[in-house]
Amino acid sequence: MMCRGCGLVQLADALPAEAIFTTDYPYFSSYSDELRKHSRMHAERITHELALGPQSLVVEIGSNDGYLLREFRDLGVRVLGIDPSPGPAAVAQADGIETLVEFFGVPVAQRLRQQGVRPDLILANNVMAHVPDLNSFVAGIAALAGPATTIQIENPSVRDLVDKVEFDTIYHEHYCYFSSIAVSRLLGRHGLTLQDVEHFPLHGGTLRWTASRSGRARAGARQTLAQETAAGLATPAYFADFRNHVASLQSSLVELLTRLRGEGARVAAYGAAAKGATLLNSSGVQPGMLEFVADRNVNKQGRFMPGVALEIVSPEQLIADNPDYVLLLAWNFVDEILQQLAPYRAQGGRVIVPVPQLTIV
Repeated sequence: MMCRGCGLVQLADALPAEAIFTTDYPYFSSYSDELRKHSRMHAERITHELALGPQSLVVEIGSNDGYLLREFRDLGVRVLGIDPSPGPAAVAQADGIETLVEFFGVPVAQRLRQQGVRPDLILANNVMAHVPDLNSFVAGIAALAGPATTIQIENPSVRDLVDKVEFDTIYHEHYCYFSSIAVSRLLGRHGLTLQDVEHFPLHGGTLRWTASRSGRARAGARQTLAQETAAGLATPAYFADFRNHVASLQSSLVELLTRLRGEGARVAAYGAAAKGATLLNSSGVQPGMLEFVADRNVNKQGRFMPGVALEIVSPEQLIADNPDYVLLLAWNFVDEILQQLAPYRAQGGRVIVPVPQLTIV
């Protein structure tokens, strides 16, 4: 659903965060080479721009397994992570990255300020969509930030989601789907100013918003806001045809899998991502259409994809079994995974990429 007042797109049915980010929360960012490369470039660039050094402090909210803070640490900058998931946080802590294991909000921010925490940079990458209480989250950022603190937030773009039919990124872990219009209004409600907006291809289309407690909007922010307004991104009409585009893509996928199996082809999947659970279950993929799903994350191997009950195996087993086709569920890392699957493709294996349109590589 969409708020007509601020333009925020959000789930109509939401689970409590405590039911999602549990002890066995299985997402570990460090398993993505592309994300680590993006993070390294981000850290190097912003460290140079802000002249960060040994006396500076970077605080990351939603720090996961420390994949991003590790880059700042290696550049000689002090770091502090905050993440509610014990598993990923423990990996960061074992690597020497101080991490608070709790949900971030105003109480945490106030406590840190009382303890003398004064960050030069606050980061919140791929976390704001996971927050059910956005007002407390952003109010907490505002409370933790000083007058000279730079704030940077990254999240997938709802415009890319709609335009590229990335419907499988909609699931319970993602409470909200952001435009720059909605983010600007959200920040403004808590005394923060959206200063800049950048777009990256990561995750199918990611926006990085730079904000602070002072300053004015730069050209990048003004241009993006004008473009989104002209496209009608804060109006229901923009989303009117999304349902039909999703249904068309889903039916094409099921028809392809049905035909391939009917021809005797063996089909597996790659990437036991949450988006994969959405893609398979909502599209009506039936048992027997796929044999298994491979994933390099050892924390997922030996488990099963929800709903469709596909066993999760290692990439090495996929290469050994050599199915005729592999459905790429983690399509947002298509280039990286195609490289990982080079031995499989060299054997004649073919890869089905479902989004933004059904293609066979």
